[in-house]
Amino acid sequence: MKRVTIKEVAAKADVSYQTVSKVINHKVEVLPETAERIWSAVEELGYRPNYTARSLRSQRSRTIGYTWSPTPHGLTNPILDQFLQSMFLTAEQSGYYLLCFPYHEENERQLQVYAELIDTGRVDGFVLSSVEYNDARVQFLLEREFPFVGFGRSDDEALFPYIDVDGGVGVYQSVVHLYKGGRRQIAALAWPEDSRVGNNRMSGYFNALKDCGLPINTHLIARGAGNYEFGYQACDEFLQLPRSLQPDAIVALNDYMAMGAMAAIQNKGLVPGEEIAVTGFDDNPIVQYLRPSLTTVQQPIWDIGQKVIEMLVYQLEEGKLPDPLCTLIPPRLIVRQSSQPKTDTGKE
Repeated sequence: MKRVTIKEVAAKADVSYQTVSKVINHKVEVLPETAERIWSAVEELGYRPNYTARSLRSQRSRTIGYTWSPTPHGLTNPILDQFLQSMFLTAEQSGYYLLCFPYHEENERQLQVYAELIDTGRVDGFVLSSVEYNDARVQFLLEREFPFVGFGRSDDEALFPYIDVDGGVGVYQSVVHLYKGGRRQIAALAWPEDSRVGNNRMSGYFNALKDCGLPINTHLIARGAGNYEFGYQACDEFLQLPRSLQPDAIVALNDYMAMGAMAAIQNKGLVPGEEIAVTGFDDNPIVQYLRPSLTTVQQPIWDIGQKVIEMLVYQLEEGKLPDPLCTLIPPRLIVRQSSQPKTDTGKE
């Protein structure tokens, strides 16, 4: 079937093809009746822009590359789904599309993929997530002077456009909330010490304990995989400690660990939220339906997805870095049933 050309649309609308091009690419405003003729001609003729030819002329692909750490088999990731949907819609509104490609644990293989996508002109820029210390992708893209935006920070000396959630503020809010509810033995379920995100969140835990006048009890800090199984196991070990050393509250760095902890508490015949309070992080949609519903820290994921695309598109369209270069967003504590104020049970 013969492709309809932009000149045929122009002839139908009785305007120049340059005007048609500018109107359909939102580069110019014309009289309402002129715009109506152009869009009517586009619809009637079934015109579709030739993006291949356009990219050859402009040396642009109108495509943004993105990859992420895979979710363990058998689990879902609603937070990632929100992030992806927000990016997809925002990119499309700006005339761009996302190219999602496989994630590789090995830095060398991962960087080969980035290099291939750049060298073949298949992407105009990247969005990076799960940014860690000494992130090889950040250094590689800075050296190549290739546009990208990070969802997350790296090392202090690495200057690049990013947006991040201040997880330390979120965990700080959780600890202070528990303290105000009468909790004094506040445990933490954390990631390993080489986790940048985990350390940011744990800084809020330590700062809150200090500001509340509470000691740091190392026996109440457990580090491991951020999943349900680890949350259950670590909490079960807390509950095997002598009564005087057991926690009366648990702060988890994500909702999955918090859910595991609640299950371990229930398995001991205790009531989460009453005898032992629990808080999570992320506000996974399922946690509001738990019994008790989970107090957690909510990240504005949809807004972040929009923002990272807007920051990247600005670089691509304007040819300069966004101002401000970096944005740090405070999260919000959502209080539910799992963190009720402590009551005197009479137990010793």
